[in-house]
Amino acid sequence: MRELLSLIIPCFNEERTLVSCVANCLALKEHGIDIEIIIVDDCSTDRSYQIAQELASKHDEVVAVRHEKNKGKGAALRTGFLSIRGDYVGIQDADAEYNPLDYLTLIQALRANKADVVYGSRYLRQDTRRVLYFWHTWMNRSLTFISNMFTNLDISDVHSCYKLFRRETLQSIAPLLQEDRFGFESEVTILIARMKLRVYECAVSYEPRTYEEGKKIGWRDGVRALYCILHYGAHTAPIPMQVLVYLCIGIVCAIANIAIFSALLAIGCSLSAAIVPAFIVAACLNYRICLAILFRHKARWSAPGELGAYFLVICVMGILDYTMTHGLVALGMSPVAAKFIAAISGFVGNFLFRKYLVF
Repeated sequence: MRELLSLIIPCFNEERTLVSCVANCLALKEHGIDIEIIIVDDCSTDRSYQIAQELASKHDEVVAVRHEKNKGKGAALRTGFLSIRGDYVGIQDADAEYNPLDYLTLIQALRANKADVVYGSRYLRQDTRRVLYFWHTWMNRSLTFISNMFTNLDISDVHSCYKLFRRETLQSIAPLLQEDRFGFESEVTILIARMKLRVYECAVSYEPRTYEEGKKIGWRDGVRALYCILHYGAHTAPIPMQVLVYLCIGIVCAIANIAIFSALLAIGCSLSAAIVPAFIVAACLNYRICLAILFRHKARWSAPGELGAYFLVICVMGILDYTMTHGLVALGMSPVAAKFIAAISGFVGNFLFRKYLVF
C-alpha cells in the first residue's frame, strides 16, 4: 500500500511560483509516494487563489482553501491541518526556495520509526549555496541557538520551512498551536520538546530569494520569534535558563523600584513614604511580566488563590525590602545605595516564592 503524504502550502501573493511549486510536489508521485496538496491562500491580492483553483481543477491531489482575511503563515497552516488525510504531513512554502524532492530523504526516518518529527536543515551539508543576506542568516542562527537553550534540543535550523510529522503526532500538537505568523516555527519546536518527541534532522537544498523576488519575513518576525521562545518556553526551560530570564525581569523591576524611590525622595517624601509605593509598583510590574512570560502556564490554583499567595509573597518581600533599606540607612549608607542592595537581595526570594508557591 502506497503511503500518502499531505503537504500544506500556505500562500500569500505567490502567483509567479505557485504553479512550479505544485508541479515539483506532484513529482514525488514518480517516487512511489501518493500526494495530497492543500493550498491555503491567505487572502492574496494577486492571482494566487485563482491559480490555486485552476490547479485544483486539473489535479485531484490538489485542494484550494482561502482565508477571507490575511492572518499569517501560522493561521494558514492551522487551517490546512484541519483537512489532512496523509500518513505523514509536511509543510511546503509556495515559493521556489525549497525542493519538495528532499521529502524523500526526510520521510526515511519516519518509515524506519526512528523519529516522530523530522526537520529539514539548511545548515547541514550543502555542496553549493546562493549567498545573500548576512543579517537574515545571523538572525536565524541566533534564534535557533536561543531556542535550543530553552528546549535543550540540538537543532541546527529551527526556522526551516521543512518539518515532517507523523499524522498522529501533528494531530496531538495542532490543537495547542496559537501563533498566526512566523512565530509558528518557535512555538511548534517548543511544543515538540515539551512532549518529548523524537526529532531527526536531514540536510535539504535551499535557494534563498531576495526581498525584490518576494521574500516576506523581516526583523519584526525575528522579534516575535524571540518573544515566542520566552512566552512558550521559559516555564519549562532548564532551571539555569529560568533563573537567567528571571534575572532580566528582576533587573527591570529593580530599576523601576530604585527610580521611583529616588524620584519620591527628590520631591521631599520621607524614607518610609518613598519605600512603600516604589516597592508596590515594582512588585506589580514583576507580577505582570512573570505572568506573561515566565510562569504563565504553571499556575497551580484558581485566580483568587494565586492572588492570595502572591499577596503573601508581597508582604514578606515588602517587609524585607523595608527593613533592609531602613537598616542600611541607619548604618550610614545613602538611601539610594541602601534601596539598591535591598532590591537586588530580593531576587532569589522572589524567584523561589513565585516559582514554587504562587505559579
